[in-house]
Amino acid sequence: MLYYAVVFLIIALIAGVLGFGGIAGAAVGIAKILFFVFLVLFILSLIFGRRPRNP
Repeated sequence: MLYYAVVFLIIALIAGVLGFGGIAGAAVGIAKILFFVFLVLFILSLIFGRRPRNP
């Protein structure tokens, strides 16, 4: 998921340099959403993945 966020960020940068403002804005929005979803899932996996197991 983080890979796709970086891909959309690169697409946004290239589109911004070439003057495609609408496409760049949409790609930045998608990259932000994907990054925050990744961040939430990462934090949840750290919290719930470290619980001690009952024997």
